Amino acid sequence: MEPEIKIRGYHTDFYNHVNNARYLEFFEEGRWQLFEDYLPPEVFTQGKYSFFVVNINLSYMGQAKINDIIVVKSGMLKFGNKSAAFRQQIVKKDSNEIIAQADVTFVVADKSGKALIIEDEIKKMLLNIPPFEN
Repeated sequence: MEPEIKIRGYHTDFYNHVNNARYLEFFEEGRWQLFEDYLPPEVFTQGKYSFFVVNINLSYMGQAKINDIIVVKSGMLKFGNKSAAFRQQIVKKDSNEIIAQADVTFVVADKSGKALIIEDEIKKMLLNIPPFEN
């Protein structure tokens, strides 16, 4: 499921468009939706793993204003040895115009906070998340 968000006044800034920092919150909403849709709930309820964002490369391509409805599109982009990345886009629902895109690199950590190698059980779990599609 791709979350839809209606832009409200509290999302906007002095210039009457969504403030750049708000996009980070919208992207986080998209990642949580991915987790809920594709990862087993015990990943979170039993505290076996933690997911930590270590880098976000964010490009702004347009504006969202009050009453716009945006859609947060998310999917897996790539896997590394100890990190993986999502690609995410925020698009206007009515026009499908891309207004922001982010590549979000994360690690999966154990209870002590140590980053784990992405293999075996972890890789299998993450492969449930579909790849990003434009």
